[in-house]
Amino acid sequence: MSVSDIRKAIEQQLQELEGRYRNRFHLAHRLHRAQVSFQQNRKTSTYRWFHYKEGFSSSLVTNLLTEYRLTGGKILDPFAGSGTTLFACRNQGVDSEGIELLPVGQEIIRARILLEDEMTGEHFQALAATGQRKDWKTVPGRHPLAELNITRGAYPPHIRDAMEQYLAFCQEHTEPLRTVLRFVLLCVLETISYTRKDGQYLRWDYRAGRRSGEKPFDKGPLADFDRAIQEKIQDICRDAGRGAVPGQTAWLPGYGDAPRGKGSIRLHCGSCFDILPTLEEETCTAIITSPPYCNRYDYTRIYALELALLGADELQLKALRQNLLSCTVENRDKDLLRIKGEWALPLRLAGQQPLLASLLDYLHHQKQQGQLNNSGIPRMVKNYFAELAIVVFESARLLRPDGHLFMVNDNVRYAGVSIPVDLILADLAEAMGLQVVSILVLPETKGNSSQQMKIWGRAPLRKCVYVWRKP
Repeated sequence: MSVSDIRKAIEQQLQELEGRYRNRFHLAHRLHRAQVSFQQNRKTSTYRWFHYKEGFSSSLVTNLLTEYRLTGGKILDPFAGSGTTLFACRNQGVDSEGIELLPVGQEIIRARILLEDEMTGEHFQALAATGQRKDWKTVPGRHPLAELNITRGAYPPHIRDAMEQYLAFCQEHTEPLRTVLRFVLLCVLETISYTRKDGQYLRWDYRAGRRSGEKPFDKGPLADFDRAIQEKIQDICRDAGRGAVPGQTAWLPGYGDAPRGKGSIRLHCGSCFDILPTLEEETCTAIITSPPYCNRYDYTRIYALELALLGADELQLKALRQNLLSCTVENRDKDLLRIKGEWALPLRLAGQQPLLASLLDYLHHQKQQGQLNNSGIPRMVKNYFAELAIVVFESARLLRPDGHLFMVNDNVRYAGVSIPVDLILADLAEAMGLQVVSILVLPETKGNSSQQMKIWGRAPLRKCVYVWRKP
């Protein structure tokens, strides 16, 4: 089949899907980009401590809970990230469970739970005093800073030395202060390093001696280590320490009742493919999530500094990368049927989805013609939808009747052809028994990469919140 024929098939199948779901698309003027990204969280108490870019805002979750009257039961987030869904639900008195693979997300959630539930007034007073006095500067020893190949040279020698002194200081404390002090350092790594999180990768300052892009990148003056630690401690004490009562009773998530007025949080550490099958069916009132987008972002590289600090070695880093939902060109095929034989159904549905099949034909053709900037893109796209089909299948099993699934996702574009993630996933969701209630479209469209626009021109892409329902 010629590329012209493939494009015609794509256009026809796209028109068919657009016609079927035309009445489900709703321009959501009340939604804006800051709300369905982390931008709004950057100014929100407790959420602002760690700059976790890949996520949505707490206000989006709160609005969904209010609009759909989700006041009880249990909310699940299979891609918990830094825990926005979990803590937004908790603040509304709703129980939640989250699944998170990356240790950085797990650490953020654990630290926030400690700060909310185990830190007493005395703990916060000790933490605040530590920040004011800079107690870490008096420690004579050093705790070696772990390093990965992709983080080597990230810090100037004097900052690295200060970090190792601070880590030795952390080791002198017992819980919960030890974890909280390490969390403080985790929150400032980017500001004290030669790196900046920039889309798909870490951008490196020229002073690190690494090549990063065509033009040398100058990050400017790095944050002073002691000041960065002091300011973060002040932020945490200001946000979480307010109202702390000396001697208050601690509460461990997943055990017993949560504090009055707060929902419980249960965190599952690992891959959603391993954990979802172990959860009891029809136990979730709703699912609120945002999976990784099909945009080649490699979280193990974006958060490499944090993963190194948390002790990940080279083998663990590679394993994490392969266990992620396939969204990078380095992801290989997963043997998913070995986990659960019933997944043959969603895998078959994804493999037979007509528009997706035509899009993959086009990408393979472009690969053969040398028109793709990476030959792994067709495999990534194929596996992305196959794996998300499994997540949708498991979500349908876990939802109670009349339960809703809310998903934030972006459409993407490769080799000049837009991939309507929203329409393809809607078709797969209906095939697995879910009703597509609406596709909420943000007024602002998403742009394309400079490489795409240089060759193919600009094509606006939808950014949406999907609303699906289990009948």
